[in-house]
Amino acid sequence: MAHPRRKTGERDQWCLENGHAGGGWREVDDLSRATTREAVRKVVEKAFPTNSSAFHANATGQLHALRNRVAVGDIVVLPLKTTRHVALGTVSHGYQYLASEPDPGRRHIVRVEWTRTDVPRSAIKQDLLYSLGAFLTICEISRNDGAWRLEQVLKTGQDPGARSGVITPTTTTVGEEVDPTDSSTAEIDVVQVASDRIQVAIGERFAGHRLADLVKAVLTAEGYICDKAPPGPDGGVDIVAGRGPLGLDPPTVVVQVKSQASPVGIEVVNQLLGACAALQATQALLVAWGGLTKPARQLAESQRLNLRVWEADDLLEKVLANYPRLDEKIRADLPLKQVWVLAEESG
Repeated sequence: MAHPRRKTGERDQWCLENGHAGGGWREVDDLSRATTREAVRKVVEKAFPTNSSAFHANATGQLHALRNRVAVGDIVVLPLKTTRHVALGTVSHGYQYLASEPDPGRRHIVRVEWTRTDVPRSAIKQDLLYSLGAFLTICEISRNDGAWRLEQVLKTGQDPGARSGVITPTTTTVGEEVDPTDSSTAEIDVVQVASDRIQVAIGERFAGHRLADLVKAVLTAEGYICDKAPPGPDGGVDIVAGRGPLGLDPPTVVVQVKSQASPVGIEVVNQLLGACAALQATQALLVAWGGLTKPARQLAESQRLNLRVWEADDLLEKVLANYPRLDEKIRADLPLKQVWVLAEESG
């Protein structure tokens, strides 16, 4: 049995570069002629003759959705494991079997026009993130007005939240696997959901200039002496940090913290690079809670020997790594408890 997995994001770039969504199910033959659920079930049973009836039902539901339910114009959501962002697009062509594809795990696909490939998870509200946190191959976002909200994310890059009293389960999601029809009943990725909840809490409790307090606490825990600018115009620098008893030993770092949910533009990166040169710092750090625009990201990557970027996931990783050493007041504002979860076997 080779149950398809995408836990490490090995198919993310392939999907985006080729305008595909789907993949996996390498043992399953071409479904082009399987126009009914029963026909799909027969192909599944042939591919997995020794598996349980529950497995057959699960696989049949997912593959039937991919083959027969996903329609041109449907919104597709791909939570990216490689960048921790979310990609959104619309289906441009229904099910296809790529018989000439050498990797059998990349043959069952629908074609997608990807519109957004870098929506930060922080731009999506907690309840919708929960629906996206399932181990899914194909599922429908069926609660909390998910379909309409994902249309808005596709248009604007921001989740406006559910409209009062509206639930419209019409959006298809492509991600990992379990439930074929409804994300509200799918097995949930506990680690991802917990990370999303902590991110939401940080966004709420450390809004505005307070996010710089959290960044300062993290840098202090990592051994830097930090000087934080007061609220107000800061000339592109929120924190100046360095090593040694006075904070003057290298590496010296200038930090700009942007707490807004929307991506920051290229002008912010240029401003920080200019401040780094003016203050003769050795390194620059941009904390961009809402991510970067494509031009800003390209510039940041071209300056990667001088500049580092922490997006929401990066800052969360730093917070968790340093949490026991964070200032007591910071920990009181963000109370966390470590919990051990049994890791699933891959296969």
